[in-house]
Amino acid sequence: MIRCLPLLVLALAACTPNQPPADDPEQSAPAAADAASAPAPAPATAAGQLDAWHWRLSGAVDAEGNRIQALFANRDQPLQLDFSEGRLSVSGGCNRIGGDYAQEGGALRVGTLVQTQMACPQPLMDQDAAIAGLLEGELALATEDSDPPRLELTAADGSRLSFTGAPTADTRFGGPGERMFLEVAPQRVECHHPLIADMQCLRVREVSYDGDGLRSGEPGDWQVLYEGIEGFEHQPGVRNVLRVYRYTRDPVPADASAIVYVHDMTVESALE
Repeated sequence: MIRCLPLLVLALAACTPNQPPADDPEQSAPAAADAASAPAPAPATAAGQLDAWHWRLSGAVDAEGNRIQALFANRDQPLQLDFSEGRLSVSGGCNRIGGDYAQEGGALRVGTLVQTQMACPQPLMDQDAAIAGLLEGELALATEDSDPPRLELTAADGSRLSFTGAPTADTRFGGPGERMFLEVAPQRVECHHPLIADMQCLRVREVSYDGDGLRSGEPGDWQVLYEGIEGFEHQPGVRNVLRVYRYTRDPVPADASAIVYVHDMTVESALE
């Protein structure tokens, strides 16, 4: 049985898949497994360019300086803010949270936040409520061009949220990627690599969706993908359809492919 993300149709309807790329996945040069995790150095980017970074929560205190424990329900996965085209999204908790924002100098104005409706055990649900409550409205904003960069948001009640920046894929690879959908076969297959014995590779094929979020056209041919898909962990026996971004490395490392695929969203997932 297929398990789809909540609001899948709306999510897909909001984006129009790109045309098939000029190069097939199999044309990527063979490289060591998961070499996609070693991109070229990121260009220098100011911390004030909020959309150039993934902002991961590193600290949070209330007006009296007490740690806001509710925001750290999952020690292995901190809350993360992402800014893109006037939209703020929050990930890392139970539900995905998002809304409009505007930055004006040292102020960040966040509109009403909405979220998906997944049910999760406590304290994850409380974490979602806590972060949404602090982010809505007007916050004082300060950034620091350190390495890594820092972001601090101060809410109206005096609570202070501290974030550490990690470069987005667009920042690391020097420009926007090409959005596409890849179906990943449930089992890896043997593939030849001159330096790795008995190497197992992903099998992928491109698929398309129409404006209503429905499959359209015929899928592409199955191809062997020598590199992994950054941010995606393959589970044997599980078929997935992923929304990914495709980037071209420049310069190309000697031991890696020119093409990098970065996972953006899992559209479908099914045991087979």
